[in-house]
Amino acid sequence: MSDQPPLPATAPAPAPAPAPATIRAFIALAPPDAAKDELAHALRPAVDAYPGLRWNRIQDWHITLAFLGELPVEVVPPLRAPLARLAAGRRPLELALRGGGHFDERVLWSGIDGEVDALRALAGEVRELVRSHGIPFAERPLRPHLTLARARRGDASSVTASAAGLAGFTGAPWTTARLHLVGSNIGRGPGPIRYRDIESWPFAGR
Repeated sequence: MSDQPPLPATAPAPAPAPAPATIRAFIALAPPDAAKDELAHALRPAVDAYPGLRWNRIQDWHITLAFLGELPVEVVPPLRAPLARLAAGRRPLELALRGGGHFDERVLWSGIDGEVDALRALAGEVRELVRSHGIPFAERPLRPHLTLARARRGDASSVTASAAGLAGFTGAPWTTARLHLVGSNIGRGPGPIRYRDIESWPFAGR
């Protein structure tokens, strides 16, 4: 019999965190990098002047077509093939970023110019597709925009001043390349909101 002390027991590996049962999702368009860089350059004075605003990351800028809200994860995969078919049958749109404004002195945005009527028609088709799959969502009127920043509690002047600074901004035209199904981590931790593509599909119609 060995008189060596027993080896210490190995601590069990921590169990993996359970996968979330829901996901917050939306369907959107994303400007190309060149268009976002133009707007970021125009925003630089406001970013420098108002670092206290909660600025969205440039890679997260998007034009929401349908905000689906918090969904059970199992209802998302059936949307993929229909959204792919919708994108394949639609031509790219020509849009541009233009000007700026705010919602209730709390949310800073940049406006959308170009084929806005066609953009509204696309949003209508996307929303009808979602409804046809039995997914309820808030039917908010479409106000095409990019959300850029949010004010912290008690700060209204930063957003209004930043919007005024964008009043003369007109970006170069660009075409929509893809339709994006996006998920976010909102409500899942103390950090900032982050977005990721669940999947995206090219516009291939003529």
